[in-house]
Amino acid sequence: MRILIIADVHGNWEALRAVVNEPHDHLIFLGDAVDFGPEPRLCVDYLRSHATWGVRGNHDHGIAFDTGCRCYGAWKAWDDATRVHTLRTLSSEDRQYLRSLPMTHRLTVGQVSFALVHAAPTDPLYRYLPADAPDDVVADELRVAGADVLLVGHTHIPMIRRIGERLVVNPGSVGMPRDGGSGACFAVWEDGRVELRRASYDVEATVRRLQDQQLPQDVYDGIAALLQAP
Repeated sequence: MRILIIADVHGNWEALRAVVNEPHDHLIFLGDAVDFGPEPRLCVDYLRSHATWGVRGNHDHGIAFDTGCRCYGAWKAWDDATRVHTLRTLSSEDRQYLRSLPMTHRLTVGQVSFALVHAAPTDPLYRYLPADAPDDVVADELRVAGADVLLVGHTHIPMIRRIGERLVVNPGSVGMPRDGGSGACFAVWEDGRVELRRASYDVEATVRRLQDQQLPQDVYDGIAALLQAP
């Protein structure tokens, strides 16, 4: 069984479309379909139809329940500016789908148990679990997760961490990677092994559609620069 693991799509349809071209039997979505990118509705509609399992991210939660995403700095400005487009674009059915996503989910594939959460088991929507987190912090999150494999997103940076016999996997961000690399990040689980991958996509098409939103210049420049990172 081949499982595609994705997170942090953020309205980037071109990136999502490239990633899901990867052959797979099931799709796991770890939250944040919306905000920042120009095509949130296409992304939400695809995930609603094709994600086998999914959880709610902080941006999904914000759109679904009319609350803040708890972003800071430039990311807060980007969220405020692009949320107008997100709210205008999504249908009531789209928002209901985001509301329906659980904050955590558990499943078993073969003999392996998985815990799914956007941020961290101790704080499903907002806590960051970075790649360089101390072992005791990661071990505590694994203890709360109570699974062989903990799948998280939120940081936009891919990682695989092993603590004893357990794994923490972050596939990175499909739509807004923050690790300085190009392409859309994702992970593949197959036959008890996980691999981090990247997919090339038409970044300039996303940037052109972003320009159509008539965002404040500093917001457009910031998001475009992140998308166009070499």
